[in-house]
Amino acid sequence: MNEHIEKTINFVKEKLEGAEAGHDWFHIERVWKLSKKISEKEGGNLEVIELSALLHDIADPKFHNGDETLAIKISSEFLKSIKVEEKIINQVLYIIENISFKNRAEAHQNPSLELQIVQDADRLDAIGAIGIARTFNFGGFKNNLMYHPDIQPKLNMSKEEYKKSKGTTINHFYEKLLLLKGLMNTETAKKIASERHDFMLKFLDEFYKEWKVEI
Repeated sequence: MNEHIEKTINFVKEKLEGAEAGHDWFHIERVWKLSKKISEKEGGNLEVIELSALLHDIADPKFHNGDETLAIKISSEFLKSIKVEEKIINQVLYIIENISFKNRAEAHQNPSLELQIVQDADRLDAIGAIGIARTFNFGGFKNNLMYHPDIQPKLNMSKEEYKKSKGTTINHFYEKLLLLKGLMNTETAKKIASERHDFMLKFLDEFYKEWKVEI
């Protein structure tokens, strides 16, 4: 294993110890592994992809009062401390800065292949069985309602509205998760997303059936 990757894994594990379970080391590990698998089919600079995947949630703004600069600062200082080449650092910071769903309206017109791959991997971990589990875990962490028949999803929210949203966990499927299949960049991710998307639709059908006590 590349020495930079090994040091980064250890750094991330230490920094995210005790993190909310949907954004902990295991989330990072899945995104890292997915990124490598997508890269096998799509190409890209593997060191940039791996470092970006490992550091993409090092300081998620959700858990740091909305601060979107902290992850860049921490990642930059760390990568310099382990003597990563400046050109690589700049590419990694660019990915961390542009990966988020809430920033999609500000996205670059021509994203790098490396950004496309890591973004796809991160979005894939937000859907399917794991995505469902992460969504309910975070909803519980925030003490949000699971579902309320009278509270409708808010579609086409602005970035600020999305950040402040305190909707139900089920509404989050319509506000984000079910949109992700159509936002995948690479052909490899699109195939994986299609299967996971269908799984979420089946889950929602069953959820509503049980909610209405249909037997």
